[in-house]
Amino acid sequence: MAGRTRAGIAALALVAVGAGALAAGEAAHGGMILLSGEAAVRWVPAPPSLPKGSEISIIMGDPDKPGPFTLRVRIPADTVIAPHTHATDESVTLLSGSLKHDMGETLDKARGKTMERGGFVYLPANMPHALWTSSEPAVVQVSGTGPFGLTYVNPADDPSRQVAPGR
Repeated sequence: MAGRTRAGIAALALVAVGAGALAAGEAAHGGMILLSGEAAVRWVPAPPSLPKGSEISIIMGDPDKPGPFTLRVRIPADTVIAPHTHATDESVTLLSGSLKHDMGETLDKARGKTMERGGFVYLPANMPHALWTSSEPAVVQVSGTGPFGLTYVNPADDPSRQVAPGR
């Protein structure tokens, strides 16, 4: 499916689990999950469907499988995540930095709303939206129900489709 990145998120979930993002036995979501602080969060490079330099940490669940999940995304400064949708509802909380968020199939920075630390946005399934950082990076926490994926409104905006120079 064009623009769909579910497989990339699933592969990332396996890497994150292997890197210790979830304590042994907790990966199956069979019990309490406790991260004692930011130092307990394990970051890995984000899948290629997110802009270069982004990082992700699977906190709970598996976004590629049915059921609840929570993940975090570190978004570098001066980064745009072009208009996209998700097949399931999404809840986003800004943990650090500042972020602009815009609704719609095209990016309009003048229409975007600023999210400050602690800001929250709920997005129903298939609602097109975009977000971007300014001169500082941001960390967001995303919660939802899998299977979860990201589909760019314009497939050409998908960073995983970008051809590296010299190829």
